[in-house]
Amino acid sequence: MILNSEQSLIDFGEQIGKTLKAPVVVELVGDVGAGKTTLTKGIARGLKIDDEITSPSFTISKRYKNDNVELVHYDFYRLADPGIMSEDLEESLADPSIVTVIEWGDSVENLLPENHPKITLKTRDDGSREIIMENFP
Repeated sequence: MILNSEQSLIDFGEQIGKTLKAPVVVELVGDVGAGKTTLTKGIARGLKIDDEITSPSFTISKRYKNDNVELVHYDFYRLADPGIMSEDLEESLADPSIVTVIEWGDSVENLLPENHPKITLKTRDDGSREIIMENFP
């Protein structure tokens, strides 16, 4: 699938968010600037979370919630060893009311459920994004 704009990436994320049922973990894969946080904005919108979604690159994780679900957004980009954040992630994964979105999940791969949904975003020369989805129902 090819998406040509930031808005189309948000809209696509919204459609995904509408289908997600907690507990679930979605891994986002892509280079810096590929649109992982932009996609997460759409997922949050689909979950009916109205908060402004920002990158957790410096805080490692951010939490957003509404009355029915909590979205926990992790970014392990700066962590070759997640340390104590792996405990935080394990708690989120065990909570039945949480949708977890992970960017740069290589360092916590051993904690993630087998066959979890994964979305790969590849930036093309024309600025569009190629989207590859794995393990979605």
